[in-house]
Amino acid sequence: MLSVDALTVEFGGQPLFQDISFVINEGDRIALMGKNGAGKSTLLKILSGTREPTRGSISYPKELVVAYLPQHLLTEDTRTVFEETATAFSAITEMESKIAELNEQLTIRTDYESDSYMELIEQVSALSEQFYSIEEINYDADIEKTLLGLGFERKDFTRKTSELSGGWRMRIELAKILLRRPDVILLDEPTNHLDIESIQWLEEFLINSAKAVVVISHDRAFVDNITTRTIEVTMGRIYDYKAKYSHYLELRKERREQQQKQYDEQQKFIAETTDFIERFKGTYSKTNQVQSRVKMLEKLPLLEVDEEDSSALRLKFPPSPRSGNYPVTAENVGKIYGEKRIFENANFMIERGEKIAFVGKNGEGKSTLVKCIMQEIEHEGVLTLGHNVKIGYFAQNQASLLEENLTVFQTIDDVAVGDIRNNIKNLLGAFMFGGDASFKKVKVLSGGERTRLAMIKLLLEPVNLLILDEPTNHLDMKTKDILKQALVDFDGTIIVVSHDRDFLDGLVTKVYEFGNQKVTEHLEDIYGFLAKKKMENLREIERK
Repeated sequence: MLSVDALTVEFGGQPLFQDISFVINEGDRIALMGKNGAGKSTLLKILSGTREPTRGSISYPKELVVAYLPQHLLTEDTRTVFEETATAFSAITEMESKIAELNEQLTIRTDYESDSYMELIEQVSALSEQFYSIEEINYDADIEKTLLGLGFERKDFTRKTSELSGGWRMRIELAKILLRRPDVILLDEPTNHLDIESIQWLEEFLINSAKAVVVISHDRAFVDNITTRTIEVTMGRIYDYKAKYSHYLELRKERREQQQKQYDEQQKFIAETTDFIERFKGTYSKTNQVQSRVKMLEKLPLLEVDEEDSSALRLKFPPSPRSGNYPVTAENVGKIYGEKRIFENANFMIERGEKIAFVGKNGEGKSTLVKCIMQEIEHEGVLTLGHNVKIGYFAQNQASLLEENLTVFQTIDDVAVGDIRNNIKNLLGAFMFGGDASFKKVKVLSGGERTRLAMIKLLLEPVNLLILDEPTNHLDMKTKDILKQALVDFDGTIIVVSHDRDFLDGLVTKVYEFGNQKVTEHLEDIYGFLAKKKMENLREIERK
């Protein structure tokens, strides 16, 4: 389908990757892996045609359709959700209009014998053949089905896209890609703004309906569920594994162990040979042997061990001061915005030390209830915070609230108090902001770096109730693992809003589900909850 041949990309004369080649075949679902900065997003842009390589080529048949979802995008503000999504079919509607226009010309022209008239007939024939070869599509029904699958409601279809958050605009772009039914789908972090149900819908679509997929994602469960092949970008080259992500990790470990063994053996050989040369370089009887070994070392291709992302984030929350037995108690809590009811009659008690998840579709009230607990907004009913509750809050937009013109050091220096002021450099170093990185301006930081910086601010004061709203967006898998372990070890109470199933697995023991204007308590972990939900959905289908 699509062939990559001897691809090289250089920045300022330095190669990002060099002479890489691979083929994307129909049926491939590929995870593009590698540490931050390895060149994954750059490679995806080159595959999409939005960026040119320094050398090498991408080749595919002329009729092949490649669709690309970047991390950041803009939709047209003057259209409604439905109208913007319908632009997925613009190429087909333009073709239909062109055929009608050409047929009109054929009707009114009388120069039947002219070359231009014959060319017109050929043009109409070719376009018509292309148009009628396209599988018949019920546009409106397909648009509706896709938008509903991605979490929109019918009443959203007539809303202007200018009213929507970045996450919902991302869903529109994803819907347009899926509706085009491309041959190759390229996705860069597609799950960052999707809730659990929408992610599961997307998984099923990609597994059952997509022809070929290449995805960059830090969502381990998503990657493991959909991919059948893993391409790792590391140290300017690639390794291609016919295996899904979790199996690839085992194979990569074996590869590095083998490389390390060969590297150690070669280093030992070099040391012994160098020692021989040094000992006998002045001995006449050994001259030929010495020269032979010198030439051998000069020609010896040096082995390398592929790098591991060894940057270590040592994350530990301060000991939490003891709170009352029930840090949060809700009695008949509800919230209405204007005429829109978000939820009502929420009743629950969160015990000290519990770690719970808020899950459900976007817009069902997860972040709203968090704001109620934070006493940021008014609400119905009674919300009581227990004795000596000290809240640490990580908002979904926390990273974007940082002052852009401050440096990393200034950001922490401005809020640090007491003994920690003498320890800021060590704290920043622990979060991979050591050395010159502490003098970077916030505005040049990546999404993951901003999230880490916002997390440092959260650590500066001992708390006993951590409320985290989508803390893993933009964090790579390794950093997520470190954050998760720190939360598991945290001795206080945790409420976490997240769509990341792998992150929640082993962290939370109770789930509060938001939906249909209700907040429902489930006494299972995240996978127990999802299994139960699937059972309930199956029972609904059987009833129908």
